[in-house]
Amino acid sequence: MDLLTPSFGLIIWTLVAFLIVFYILKKFAWKPILQSLHDREKNISDSLATAEKVRAEMAQLKSENEILLAKAREERSLMLKEAKDIKDKIISDAREQAKAEAARIMNETQITIENQKMAAVTDLKNQVGNMVLEVASKVLRRELSNTGAQENYIRELANEVKLN
Repeated sequence: MDLLTPSFGLIIWTLVAFLIVFYILKKFAWKPILQSLHDREKNISDSLATAEKVRAEMAQLKSENEILLAKAREERSLMLKEAKDIKDKIISDAREQAKAEAARIMNETQITIENQKMAAVTDLKNQVGNMVLEVASKVLRRELSNTGAQENYIRELANEVKLN
């Protein structure tokens, strides 16, 4: 029961001990504790300010990145359009060159055909001329007295020529 109702001396000595500890704590511990609490509070507020500043910078960087992405997409589409235009131009140039080359080859072929045709006609004329000379020489070699016999002979020679 003494514990529940302490004596007056114990209360005084406890109060003196408390005051001594309070004085020592006030003299040596309160200032460092308060200073550390103040420093911690300042550090937290600085960290929050820094975080807010970083958040704002991140938002700005995000908007700048979106702008850069939009520009990059625009440049990409422009480059693709230019590449397509160049491709179309190359294809049309190649077609025109192919048409020109085909026309040139056709002209050369027609000229060659005409030359061969003229050579064949000339050869045919030469052969016909030779045949006429042969027929004429055979007719002249044979001396016939009447004209009817000469015409019959010419018909026979003409039939021989047709058979060959």
